[in-house]
Amino acid sequence: MKGEQAGGGQALSCHDKHGTDTPDMAENRRLPFLVRRDGVWLYRGSEIKRKAMSCLFGSLLTRNAQGAYLLRTPFESGLIEVEDVPFLAVELDWSGIGRTQRLSFRTNMDEVVVADAEHPIRTLWDIPPEACPEGCPPYLNVRAGEGAYPLEARLSRPVWYELAALAEPGACQGVPCMGVWSCGCFFPIARMAVDSGGA
Repeated sequence: MKGEQAGGGQALSCHDKHGTDTPDMAENRRLPFLVRRDGVWLYRGSEIKRKAMSCLFGSLLTRNAQGAYLLRTPFESGLIEVEDVPFLAVELDWSGIGRTQRLSFRTNMDEVVVADAEHPIRTLWDIPPEACPEGCPPYLNVRAGEGAYPLEARLSRPVWYELAALAEPGACQGVPCMGVWSCGCFFPIARMAVDSGGA
């Protein structure tokens, strides 16, 4: 990877002249990467415009036991900054209906993830509307990290709207809600609307 160029012409180098990092070295080093909320990767403030390079770095990303984002390459490892989550879900395909429905998401890194028990859809669904005026976007578990914290993709607004169109009544922990099925799992996405009409 040495000699690859970022958008601003800066060389992307992940070569460590001292050899392979120890875990302690990786946990105490910060690499000059930033993943913006919109999913764009920056290196030393310059956008990485080659999608193949962003996809490569995305595939090497994990989270440590404390939840920090850790970029592990064969030569050098270190913590990087992520504004929200490292990935965006930019496309949704579905098949089947009800409990047999299968929701397949494509991320901005062209990784395909099917929502299921190991890749749940996470939402702040059981909150009043005024607590999140613009809505709280759903997140998809893309893969496990090195501890309890997974790497997630935030659903883009168009995908979020597509998902909402598939919602049906259900319940989560005994609470009525609207949600979606995928691979036999029910994922709540919003409170059940309350009928305000008088009797």
